[in-house]
Amino acid sequence: MTEYEAFAIELAHEAARVTLPFFRSDIGHEDKGGAAGFDPVTEADKQAEAAIRRLIAARYPDHGVIGEEYGQDRPDAEHVWVLDPIDGTRAFISGLPLWTTLIALRQEARPTVGVIAQPYLDEIFIGGPSGARLLRGETETPLAVRACEKLTDAVISTTDPDIFNGAELGAWTQVRATARLARLGCDAYAYAMVAAGKMDLVAETSLKTWDWSALVPVIEAAGGKVVNWRGAAPDDNGQILAVGDARLIDQALVTLRRAAV
Repeated sequence: MTEYEAFAIELAHEAARVTLPFFRSDIGHEDKGGAAGFDPVTEADKQAEAAIRRLIAARYPDHGVIGEEYGQDRPDAEHVWVLDPIDGTRAFISGLPLWTTLIALRQEARPTVGVIAQPYLDEIFIGGPSGARLLRGETETPLAVRACEKLTDAVISTTDPDIFNGAELGAWTQVRATARLARLGCDAYAYAMVAAGKMDLVAETSLKTWDWSALVPVIEAAGGKVVNWRGAAPDDNGQILAVGDARLIDQALVTLRRAAV
């Protein structure tokens, strides 16, 4: 395990220390979405990101940070940590253990270490130069995607079809109609299941840097691939396609590419 992989795990444990006492409590939330629609944030989101930032500043004061709750600090640094303290706040406030903490290290503008952590289930999915694995307590299990040659055999996911605009929704609907099974509402946990070989494809839109950066090292270290809807590297246009088997990319892009930005 590399130094930065070990530190990413340490950050995940620190976030869990903050978030778990709030989960399934009487915690309230604010709506920061306004006219754009309901977008909740809680004290757990804010306190967890603040705690992670404190550890980064103490250990690596020259590193940059980009976080959902507190914005950017030296985003052009050689090493930049990208944070989403609670991805899936809607699930969090609903008592559903599908929210995750997302932590990525970006080097030369490319995510090289990623963590998808679900502390209530005691799961840390990590990917990086040392490979991909699931940590549960003292147990480490290698992560590997599964083979799925045809979209008609695939188990796919998106968080909510309502995230898509008209053209995107039409493209997603065609992909969903072709696939064997679709599951909704999983947020970033669906990407962890792709890396674990339990699901085959996730397609989403309107994702911010902190929503997708951690997913890339986890899935790719497990043998999968993450691209945008044009088939290129993920970017801040926010349209993401993640697959366990790269043979699914072209099959999904037949329709997704028509709505690509």
